[in-house]
Amino acid sequence: MTDAIATTTLPLPAHRRGKVRDVYELGPDRLLLVATDRVSAFDVVMHETVPFKGIVLTQLTAWWLRQLEPIVPHHMLGTAIDPLLDEFPALRAHREVLRGRIMVSRRTEVYPVECIMRGYLSGSAWKEYRHSGTLAGETLPPGLVESDRLHPAIFSPATKAESGHDENITTATMASVVGDATARELEGLSRAIYDFACRTAEPRGIIIADTKFEFGQVNGHTLLIDEVLTPDSSRFWPADQYVAGRGQSSYDKQPLRDYLDGERLAGRWNGDAPPPRLPDEVIAATSARYLDAYRRVTGASLDIATLT
Repeated sequence: MTDAIATTTLPLPAHRRGKVRDVYELGPDRLLLVATDRVSAFDVVMHETVPFKGIVLTQLTAWWLRQLEPIVPHHMLGTAIDPLLDEFPALRAHREVLRGRIMVSRRTEVYPVECIMRGYLSGSAWKEYRHSGTLAGETLPPGLVESDRLHPAIFSPATKAESGHDENITTATMASVVGDATARELEGLSRAIYDFACRTAEPRGIIIADTKFEFGQVNGHTLLIDEVLTPDSSRFWPADQYVAGRGQSSYDKQPLRDYLDGERLAGRWNGDAPPPRLPDEVIAATSARYLDAYRRVTGASLDIATLT
């Protein structure tokens, strides 16, 4: 297996380069998603890469999409490298770079919103509530504390941003962007997916505090797209350590967030690009959290050597 991958340059038409994924065109109906080891936090991409991160994102997303097939159709067509190389022989020189981190997907018309489910009051939601008692401008009950469980879980859409910061919006604003019927459909799907994910994670000792989903449509049919229930898109908390009223330890990229929070509190970083340099121990701890998240969610360690 190759070292950590910061970027790819493949002999395919480039579609776009996101914060983490390089996306290429495979004809008019398919895309190739390549999850690099770039890492972002607070919507800012770091200078450094996190080993194995892209492989975890791809393989964990694929695992969840297979579990979710009775609930929602998705964009994934496959993650195996050999069929792709047979179809596009020019990619054979890139086999070791791509193995384990690719997803061949249906091409969709992407809805321009992120669908966030919040089951607990944490992160940016806690910061807004502490300041104004609201979430995306909508009033929450008084007296909540950090990490409180929200009954029921709150659907909290946001704008999508390839660079810069996403922005929480109200459901009414979302409906004005995608239409009333689509807004209701996306909220319903988001709630169903989140409920299933929580039921799946609970016996594994994991609380899914919050997570975000993205959707697209093909011929009028809505599909779940992009990454799903990964450490990049979710907060996974150990259930046996949960105590409301404080921040929680996490199975995601919390070591990175904690370091950056410290840099902001110390006045060494204003929260925008360029980010501070990351110490080696923060990178190593973050990599270990990604691999641990995969193991805890799926019940099996990620065997990098066996990926095809």
